[in-house]
Amino acid sequence: MAARKRASADASTEAKVQEKPKSKDSVPAEPPTAPLNVKSGFILKLSILLLGPYCYLIFHHYNIDWDLKKSILINAVVSLAGFFVTLKMIPVASKYVLRRNLFGYDINKRGTHGGTLRVPESLGIVVGIVFLVVAILFQYFNFTSDSIWLVEYNAALASICFMTLLGFVDDVLDVPWRVKLLLPSFAALPLLMAYAGHTTIIIPKPLIPYVGLEILDLGWMYKLYMGLLAVFCTNSINIHAGLNGLEVGQTVVIASAILIHNIMQIGASTDPEYKQAHAFSIYLVQPLLAASLGLLSYNWYPSSVFVGDTYTYFAGMTMAVVGILGHFSETLLIFFAPQVLNFLLSLPQLSGLVPCPRHRLPRFDSKTGLLTGTNDGTLVNFTLRLLGRMSENSLCIVLLVFQAIACFLCFLLRHFLAGWYK
Repeated sequence: MAARKRASADASTEAKVQEKPKSKDSVPAEPPTAPLNVKSGFILKLSILLLGPYCYLIFHHYNIDWDLKKSILINAVVSLAGFFVTLKMIPVASKYVLRRNLFGYDINKRGTHGGTLRVPESLGIVVGIVFLVVAILFQYFNFTSDSIWLVEYNAALASICFMTLLGFVDDVLDVPWRVKLLLPSFAALPLLMAYAGHTTIIIPKPLIPYVGLEILDLGWMYKLYMGLLAVFCTNSINIHAGLNGLEVGQTVVIASAILIHNIMQIGASTDPEYKQAHAFSIYLVQPLLAASLGLLSYNWYPSSVFVGDTYTYFAGMTMAVVGILGHFSETLLIFFAPQVLNFLLSLPQLSGLVPCPRHRLPRFDSKTGLLTGTNDGTLVNFTLRLLGRMSENSLCIVLLVFQAIACFLCFLLRHFLAGWYK
């Protein structure tokens, strides 16, 4: 979901009818298109802020094996190339989606000049393609034909590719909500079928006297949990949206937290298999972060492109996959605390207990340029009701800071519970 109103099919048909005007005077004026402005200064500052701790940990704080560090650095270089490819490809893709009438109007700018601009939609498809190409090329540098991780790596890419395709189908066909909830479960099938890891969980130490076991094998229920996690992560990114830069911004913050978590686990562990599991996660998250930063360059306020459901599905599935195969799904859910809160606030409307409008967005005042929260159950509206009216850009920054605080509290929680909880 995003703060946009799609061009109607009637408008598209009308445009086709008017392709051959009788005279030059009868040619309809084409609506203006949002300029493609790259917010390079903002992206540079954000990258330094989020990636600074990660670089400090990997280069200075921890003594990581050279072979593992070399693989991570190769992946980082290929991901950096993906960032620049994304920057170059988005303007090209924008022209093609506009030709097919895949554009919308920014509802949060209605009544202003910005609300009359055509904004290209579904540009998340560029990020998905660049990510997959980078991840596939990286196999050449890191995996051999007999690698035990290659099957799960390719299964992960298959699930992500499947979800990206379904997201683009949703953008084009405008799939109903009830069907959207099921799409991630189909996309997760390649991963679930190829998963050969353990299906056990470690019982928290305070509960061991009551359960009588230290390790519990869930069997098929663990795979069911994996599927449900994929459904939640994918849809939670999709419904926590509606502001320029919010969908991509929350992904960038969570991805940065995942990278820091993985490098901390690698640095603190002596188990080679455990280290490889977290390195596996890094190999997928670095390309996700790089490509997402390229998209955020155009999607930050004022947005030049809309990411569409293609991106939200792709990003949610990628983070679900790395959480599952990296064996830190509990930590991932804490990183997703704002998304969990947004889901709980949305539950009455999503379940049909309360009427649910198509766009659960705040009200925009064209005179002041400020947003006012409505009674719809979203974290966006709840924040406005709690803190008062504010601009779209300020509101997005507040929500992303809240996302970063949630990730930071997760690290504190793991630190204080270490040795006692598990």
